[in-house]
Amino acid sequence: MSRHDADTERTFAPLPPAHGQAFARTWWGRAWLKALEDAALDSAQLKAGRRLARAGAVGAVSVRPGRITSVVHDRDGSAYRADVLLAELDDDQWNRLLDMTVERAGHVAALLDRDMPPHLVEDAAAAGVDLLPGMGDLEARCDCDAWDHCGHTAALCYQVARLLDQAPLALLLMRGRGERALLTGLQDRSASPAAEASADEGVDAGVDAAEAYAAGGILPPLPAPPDLPAEPGTPPSLDTGTPPAAGIDPGALRHLAARTAAEAHRLLAEAVHAEPEPECAVEELTVAQDAVRLALGTPSEAVVDRLAEGSGRDREGLALATRAWELGGAAAAAVLEEEWTVSGETLTRARAALEGAWDDEERPSLRAVGNRWTVVDAPAQLRLGRDGRWWPYREERGRWVPAGGASRDPATALASLDAAGEEEG
Repeated sequence: MSRHDADTERTFAPLPPAHGQAFARTWWGRAWLKALEDAALDSAQLKAGRRLARAGAVGAVSVRPGRITSVVHDRDGSAYRADVLLAELDDDQWNRLLDMTVERAGHVAALLDRDMPPHLVEDAAAAGVDLLPGMGDLEARCDCDAWDHCGHTAALCYQVARLLDQAPLALLLMRGRGERALLTGLQDRSASPAAEASADEGVDAGVDAAEAYAAGGILPPLPAPPDLPAEPGTPPSLDTGTPPAAGIDPGALRHLAARTAAEAHRLLAEAVHAEPEPECAVEELTVAQDAVRLALGTPSEAVVDRLAEGSGRDREGLALATRAWELGGAAAAAVLEEEWTVSGETLTRARAALEGAWDDEERPSLRAVGNRWTVVDAPAQLRLGRDGRWWPYREERGRWVPAGGASRDPATALASLDAAGEEEG
């Protein structure tokens, strides 16, 4: 059942041009684009849509249950109304979604904070409710009378991916429920189990509100959480005046303790400040990888020699691998040294990404060798990781060195080289 009132229609102001930026940074934004790209029959129209969206040709976007709408301006100035339709969830599906959500405290807390819980989509799918669109679920309609996705509806979809990064609950609005209806449904379900339990099981219904308020002053208030320290703590000194036992290297122990403190500080900072991300399986590090990880920080000369040997590198190679690790962990270190042949579907996707990342007149000239694309007549290079991400590299003293974090968009990765150069300048 649709509810087309003020709670179920949002209008988002036009976004600025997105030259050199990825359209989606969150997992739900990327999933939205995948639905578009899997369903579109004409890749040329997708390319045209990306161009229009990057140029800022998409006007204000109206989001309602089952429909998103905008006016998109062509390069010649012509304006077209573009609509993309997405089926609303029925009442049974909404009931299943809400019943599943209230069973998971983390989901409820995130939604009450108007955020998208990382595993909500997966848990909803397990309950038989698909929140994200699948292949063919996005139906396009446009004034230009195209029978499939045209450049205007594709541009709208690319713009919506950017909006979903900023306002993820707009996805639930497209599926039929605004924030007020969603939160009311959650609150009703959160309250009803306790009331039913009290009635059915004879549970004590509690005390009078005035009595509870009066008793509240007896208990001390909870202390405020401590602030995050500006830097990791200093490990205890190992200088006890007693000679170390045979086979014990005090310098190595001091470095291990310092790295443990630094990692604990990083994890605490992520827990306090970072947005939650979907959990993923973490592969166990090899001895060589762990040696590179431990080389972060400022180990002593003797420790550096041990770690270089353990990683199978010389000192210079270890320093380069450590630089890569700081930018992206094991994946970045692998891209530093792996050179592999890109073929088949992977090559097709890579070429499509490179072709669609720039307008024809802006695209740099690239020379490909394996998974490495070097900019002709420039000290810049893109390396493709096996996960489909692009890593920027810069030539320094005749050697290619990692110069930034990875991006799904090659233009964004290459643009980070210019940004890094400006900061260094």
